[in-house]
Amino acid sequence: MTHGSIGAARVVAIRVPAIAVALALAACAPSSRAAVTTRSVTPAALVLSRPEAARRAAALAAIGRRMFVDPALSASGRMSCASCHSPSHAFGPPNAEPVQHGGASMHEPGVRAVPSLRYLQVAPAFVEHYFESEEDGDESVDAGPTGGLNWDGRVDRGRDQVRIPLFSPFEMASHGPSAVVEAVARAPYASDLRALFGDDVFARDEAAMRAIGEAFEAYEQTPEEFYPYTSKYDAVLRGEARLTPQEQRGLDLFEDPGKGDCARCHVSQLGLNHELPQFTDYGLVAIGAPRNSAIPANADPTYDDLGMCGPLRTDLARRAEYCGRFMTPTLRNAATRQVFFHNGVFHSLRDVVEFYAERDTNPEKWYPRGPDGHVKKFDDLPAPYRINVDMDPPFGRRPGDPPALTPEEIDDIVAFIGTLTDGYEAARH
Repeated sequence: MTHGSIGAARVVAIRVPAIAVALALAACAPSSRAAVTTRSVTPAALVLSRPEAARRAAALAAIGRRMFVDPALSASGRMSCASCHSPSHAFGPPNAEPVQHGGASMHEPGVRAVPSLRYLQVAPAFVEHYFESEEDGDESVDAGPTGGLNWDGRVDRGRDQVRIPLFSPFEMASHGPSAVVEAVARAPYASDLRALFGDDVFARDEAAMRAIGEAFEAYEQTPEEFYPYTSKYDAVLRGEARLTPQEQRGLDLFEDPGKGDCARCHVSQLGLNHELPQFTDYGLVAIGAPRNSAIPANADPTYDDLGMCGPLRTDLARRAEYCGRFMTPTLRNAATRQVFFHNGVFHSLRDVVEFYAERDTNPEKWYPRGPDGHVKKFDDLPAPYRINVDMDPPFGRRPGDPPALTPEEIDDIVAFIGTLTDGYEAARH
């Protein structure tokens, strides 16, 4: 059984990097109350005492925070990580553009929508076959490809992921590690990096890049900024707030396998050890989103973004069964976004939920018609790979069948997803 055919939501084993443990210890604010389970801690972290580890983690995070907003790390000198991952937009895109522009001239368009960097702290390492136990605990189910970072799961850790935008020709477009290292060595925070890694940290590019990567990773593991758990739904789970009748109806529909069935992939309940839910199972799945003509790359009819099997991820290029699969994003803060899916084809949360309900019952509403008048369903995926598209509920109905959700029920689910926006606790105090 593969991902997309599982009736019950998976429970993903949580792997928390040692840096996240130290940062959680250092962040003594109520907003860091998320319960997490540590499965592994690196031996290096155990050498330091708890206070020392917390201080080092906080110092690294402070450097990472400054690098995150530093445009000097880009070839143009005008683009920082925060340009696309806006802190005021839940570290997601700051506008409704399907892709952002970068490169040396800031005119190079990207090929995918910008994902949020929030709630990635427990994303498991990528595996092709994630096995989970059934409810009776006697059997294991192959949940298919799971984990990793980016839309295609191609890297496992923040320190490795940061290299992608730094060197991408349509993002920050730095000319290799030496250019990044030189920029950091000239920055006001260079002395802080030397204090942590030694005076010769910039002597070798690769050693310096490891230090830079650790600082970025430390910052992105800061609880109060990247996984604060301050939404209304978090307050509800803690017994500190109540959903409105509409929000409660939305939650019921969200979890109902015969209706929205959203919780199949966007896990909504507390974990086995009472961890607050991430609203993703970290699976990679093919949804069959319509092709977005607003992405310049899509003007070429021979160009296809196939997710796990390319073109940006290359190690699985020959694995046809993975073509069209993209990461299941968290729905936390989804109501703050203006672009949805890997190609940014939708611009409202309601359209997304409506697409899920009507993709197969009313395909003419979502896909173009060809010259012969027939609906070109799954038009962003070459025909040989359409077998990979998820057909489990609410999908899988026939044209002309009633959709799984009524317009009122769609509104209810959207209202519930709105309770996943961080800042509720701060707003009510």
